[in-house]
Order: sequence, then structure tokens, then C-alpha cells
Amino acid sequence: MDSHAVKSGVGLVVIGRNEGDRLRVCLASTANLAEQSVYVDSGSTDGSVDLAIAMGVEVVKLDMSTPFTAARARNAGFDRLLELAPSLEYVQFVDGDCEVINTWTERALEYLENHTDTAVVCGRRMERFPEYSIYNRLCDLEWDTPVGETKACGGDAMMRVSAYQQVNGFRDDLIAGEEPELCVRFRQADWKIFRLDEAMTLHDAAMTKFSQWWKRSQRAGYAFAEGASIHGRAPEKHWVAEARRGALWGGILPVAILLGMLVDSYALFIALAYPTQTLRIYMKNIKMEKTKPHAFALAFFLVIGKFSEFSGQVKFYLRKTSNKSATLIEYK
Repeated sequence: MDSHAVKSGVGLVVIGRNEGDRLRVCLASTANLAEQSVYVDSGSTDGSVDLAIAMGVEVVKLDMSTPFTAARARNAGFDRLLELAPSLEYVQFVDGDCEVINTWTERALEYLENHTDTAVVCGRRMERFPEYSIYNRLCDLEWDTPVGETKACGGDAMMRVSAYQQVNGFRDDLIAGEEPELCVRFRQADWKIFRLDEAMTLHDAAMTKFSQWWKRSQRAGYAFAEGASIHGRAPEKHWVAEARRGALWGGILPVAILLGMLVDSYALFIALAYPTQTLRIYMKNIKMEKTKPHAFALAFFLVIGKFSEFSGQVKFYLRKTSNKSATLIEYK
């Protein structure tokens, strides 16, 4: 099978907002990878819509009077895709800041056709410029996950149309963590998710500031809290452990230290738990080839990241108790 030939039965949904030249690269990389393509724009002001139209891609412009989420954009793209090509069997989702590797679609399609019990297949998302900042590097390490059957995928993945329709797609109201939540419902419906040992996309995180990394970690904390509130009960216990760790290290322990110091200044020694935890993670990472060169940075940011994760959890519960609509936590 020619990796550059149009794949019959495969559709493509690209989502984006103000991605600039990253969108051009994305659309160029997907030009011949699908039978039908749709770009969903979420209020761009940089000419993204005109760019997509000029490149021959069908465009859906979201109504921005309704709160935007990536989940809502993907659902809108999927619906339009099936209107244009009702016989599609698979859909590749990709974020507009990613370039799709030209061999990926063929490999993903081959796997899904040979494994009819699988709803989603994904591969390796790689950071395009990991050397630009420690934050980009951390993203690249985060995405280097084990191959094989897994519990969740990310925003770049190929999904079986029938499985997607069976579970009613993404939850429009989730501002983060929408892919793992969808995968929970796939698995509850007896579908499998599989990660191939294959390069899938190049991503441009464009994170050069601590504030960007903080917001991204805060968004993760928000997702952990919301995910646990939806699917936290046994047997799934979705993101319960992650939410508990964020609450412990980012909230409970700092409060315990402050309250303890009101009684006895020796309570300050409880704070030694943080460098101890950093050392523990460092010793674990230095033993692995892929994390060894960045073992300390990874350990340091994983520990202090619990503070931003906890702030994200607080943001979720404040929003939930006030019954206000969720708003995106964007880092770029």
C-alpha cells in the first residue's frame, strides 16, 4: 500500500485556533491521507479559515456564543465528516499544531482492519523542538508511553466510526481530559485501545515560559478532578489516584505544615517531604535510559507540578459548586 495514496474509508478531523503556520504544516501533512478532510476552527483571528479553504479543506466554524472545548470541536468535525462521506469506517483526529507522519495512516488503518475489537489506535506523539525549552522536553517525555493495549489515547488518534457512534463521541462540556474519558466509555462497551510502536505526529508545544507550563499542569489537575468525579467509582476509579496525589502534595501537606507551625516550629521539618520525594523520583528516573539525561528536571517539575495541579482541582470544584460554565485553561 502506497503511504502517500488517499486512504479509502478514512476521514480526517483537524481542530485548531490561531495556530498560524503550524496549521499550514498540519494540513499539508494530511493532504493525501484521507478520503475526506474537515478543519474545525474555533474563532481564529489569524486567517486560519482562509488558509484551510485555500488548501482545499472543508471548514466548520464553531459558534463561539457557546463555550468552546476541543471535545465540542471534534464532535462537530466528525458530524460534518459523516455528512460529506457517510460510508467512512475510520476517522483520524489531529490537533492543528501537529504534523502527521506520512506512514502513520497506513499503519493505523492496517491495525484496525486486522483487530475488529479495537476502537482506537494511536502511536508516538513527538515534540518537534524538545531542545527549545525544558518544558518542551517534559512534554516529549510525557508522551513516550508504553506500547500495547492501553487505557487511553491523546488528541491524535484514529478511531473506528461505529465505536465512536456507539458511545456518542466526546463529551462536549469537558475542557480537558476528554480523550481518556471517551476511552473509559469505549472500554465499558468492551472495546480496546491500542498504542503502536510507530511515529504518529510531530507536535509544537511552543512552551518557553514557566507560566505556560504552570497553566498546562493546572489544566491536568482540573481534568483529574473532573475525571474522578465522573468515573471515580469502582471498578474504574478513573484518575482517582492522580487527583489524590495532587490534593496531598499540592494542598493537604502545605496546609498541615502551616497549621503545625502555629503549634510548634518543628513542624517545618515536614517540608522535607518535598526534597525527599524529588530525590526518590530522581533515583527512579536516572535508572531509565530515556529519562536519565533529564532525571533531576523531571523529578523537580513533577513535584512542584502538584501545586499547579491542586490549583486546577480547586478551580474545578469552585466552578462545580457555582454551576458556572467551564472555560478553557490555555497555555499558548
